[in-house]
Amino acid sequence: MKIFRFKYSPTELLPYIDWSYFYHAWRIKPEEQSSHEGLELKREAMELLAANSDKQIYATFCLCSAHSDGDDIMVEGQRFPMLRQQHNDAERPNLCLADFISPIEDKIGLFATSVEGSFENSYPDDDYRHMVMQTLGDRLAEAAASHLHSVVRTSKELWGYSPDENFTPQELNSEPYTGIRPAIGYPSLPDQSIIFLLDGILHLQEIGIELTPSGAMLPHSSVCGLMFAHPAARYFSVGRIDATQLADYAQRRGIGMESAKKFLSRNII
Repeated sequence: MKIFRFKYSPTELLPYIDWSYFYHAWRIKPEEQSSHEGLELKREAMELLAANSDKQIYATFCLCSAHSDGDDIMVEGQRFPMLRQQHNDAERPNLCLADFISPIEDKIGLFATSVEGSFENSYPDDDYRHMVMQTLGDRLAEAAASHLHSVVRTSKELWGYSPDENFTPQELNSEPYTGIRPAIGYPSLPDQSIIFLLDGILHLQEIGIELTPSGAMLPHSSVCGLMFAHPAARYFSVGRIDATQLADYAQRRGIGMESAKKFLSRNII
């Protein structure tokens, strides 16, 4: 097991920014992006990026041995409990991320990206610029994850399970590649406390990420999660879970019911 660490400049990641999410954060609809307001916002964002081109964005990745054990994923001997969908649609399977890991022998990637803390706090006395920088910081953290994931898929030094892949940065936004990278706290991996398990392997402080007691990341412009290579792997939402699965999950996770309810409050029926 080897941990890789990288750093980028905003200029390097500029081609990987998905501007649609930037506009969404500012509540600008797709049909309004070419309006005067939309164009002016992007122009100002580009100027701020250029003015802060000396800032750094950090990334870390580790390829780990793994296998599934029921609805859990064993990562380097550490149990990562997962949740399973509970919808009642007979035509769709109830998915769990553990489904995309072999029960015998497999690999899984752990990753995190983060923008230098001073980036999102560059203009503390200018509310507008401060908000633009925060939005840009979020996009740069995601851009770093997109770039890192591309390198992981194509480089044999990191993983290289798709060595012949050849997509432009813009094409990556539509996710035409094999594999997924669900982030902790997102619909298929909703338990934010899983970040503490990931931190035990990646040592997030090495790229400047500090964790609050609730599992939130500081700086805010940070992303971390898992990478799956299975060709059938896809994103999904766990959705609502019942009391039986919650109790089972709390036991597998090794936490009390109250803690489980706190971390999964949005998923409890």
